[in-house]
Amino acid sequence: MKLVLMGDLHYHDIDATVAGWREARAAFYETLLGRFLELDADFHISLGDLTNYGTTMELQEVYELLRRKERTFIHVLGNHDLYAQTRREVLAITGGQRYHAIDSDKAMLVFLDSAKEMDYEDWGGSIDGEQLQWFEEMVIASGTKPLLVFAHHPVYKTTARSETDKGSIHPSIGMWRILSRKEGKGIYFNGHTHVDSIVEQNNWVFVQLSACLDQHGFRVVDIDEEEIRITAVDVEETGVLEHAPTLHKHMNHFTHNPNARGEDADRKVVVPLFTAVQPN
Repeated sequence: MKLVLMGDLHYHDIDATVAGWREARAAFYETLLGRFLELDADFHISLGDLTNYGTTMELQEVYELLRRKERTFIHVLGNHDLYAQTRREVLAITGGQRYHAIDSDKAMLVFLDSAKEMDYEDWGGSIDGEQLQWFEEMVIASGTKPLLVFAHHPVYKTTARSETDKGSIHPSIGMWRILSRKEGKGIYFNGHTHVDSIVEQNNWVFVQLSACLDQHGFRVVDIDEEEIRITAVDVEETGVLEHAPTLHKHMNHFTHNPNARGEDADRKVVVPLFTAVQPN
């Protein structure tokens, strides 16, 4: 099984009176998403903040780009996706699901909704009791099979910046109580904090993706019987590199992070799925 993941995309509306902004946005996103869709995979996944404010126009335009190639695309909701309108309205436009699971012979994939709805003051993460109960059931049901979790917000005090104010699912929510019920390996993927980071805690690996506007690229996840390999794919085409500074300069609700790439150790990881037996 193969997955392709993107971090925060922040596809955004523009002010047509700003010279060159429309052309820069078109070149950047068409090039970047073209590369995303070119990569063969079983699932193409956005880890949230696919849009910058969740307007109908942003959602319709970015989905038009994503539908240029037939792929199985899954959109995890981020806080920016739910600023302009309700969760129900956003899902009606995208045809997505709030939270759900895919169980295969290789792994169980669980997609969470950690975003607050139309809360402009608190962009931190939250998960309601009903979803938490469902998530715990999925963790238990996965048994020893690899469990891959996809959410917009990180778990508190795991990846870089997850300890900051509004930088994670709220620490009062008992994520570790649920995660600790996992037998075998679990991998938790998230965006939100706009910096690459990979951290291992207990039997979990936490993989955080930066924003595509800062670190232009994606992650590829290869799952086989013995290991899960997570690697980075950089996008260095002119259409992306030339036009990103224009978007950084004019966008609202987004601040460029020049240190989004993290360290080399934050770019790839191999997760073994068995423990070697030591000789006597």
